[in-house]
Amino acid sequence: MCPELRKSNQILTRAAPGIRARNQRGAALVLGMIILLVVTLLAITVAGNSALQLRMAGNLRNVQQSQMSANTALRGAEWNIWRSTNVVGGQLICTDGSISAQGCVMYNPANTGMYGASGVVTQFREGSTWPATGIEYKGPSGGTDYTAASLNTAQLAKNPRYLIEDLGRVRPPGAGPQQESGAGSGAGGSIRVNTYRISARAAGGNENAVRVLESTFDAQTKN
Repeated sequence: MCPELRKSNQILTRAAPGIRARNQRGAALVLGMIILLVVTLLAITVAGNSALQLRMAGNLRNVQQSQMSANTALRGAEWNIWRSTNVVGGQLICTDGSISAQGCVMYNPANTGMYGASGVVTQFREGSTWPATGIEYKGPSGGTDYTAASLNTAQLAKNPRYLIEDLGRVRPPGAGPQQESGAGSGAGGSIRVNTYRISARAAGGNENAVRVLESTFDAQTKN
């Protein structure tokens, strides 16, 4: 074999491993990029799920805060009703067509200004905006601001509010239908007991979490 042919064969033999090495390096780069992309997608998914769970936990906490706040306002209103008539001469003042200073209105569905679709009582119970009517509840002493920043994680967006409706006199069984508010009075020396409906509206740490709760409470109208 001539020297030129042997030299040419040697050159081809030496060049083959280099070509294979370059091809392998290209495949490793593509595989590495695919793995990096998959890991990135997994990280984004995990981060998104974590953020979603954090928002869900925050929303649940706000709902629970609004629930407890509304319950607190209900109990506070019941206490104020009982306290108003617990002493001799005490009386819960309820007015017809307006809300008294004690947060009480006589139930009168014919009064559209109070019970119509855009009435004061209707908006307190069902309206989308925060009401300015009723009583702002600030604890038993009246000096607790639940929106204070000093409460830290217990801070509420709004102080709870409550509204009392005098539904009328409670009659004993067999004494006829329930008497509406303001229609007559009890006999002299008798104890007159009325039924009151209390509506409490409260927000959590965020104004978007709102609870409206209701209870009924029987108490004397006057002591």
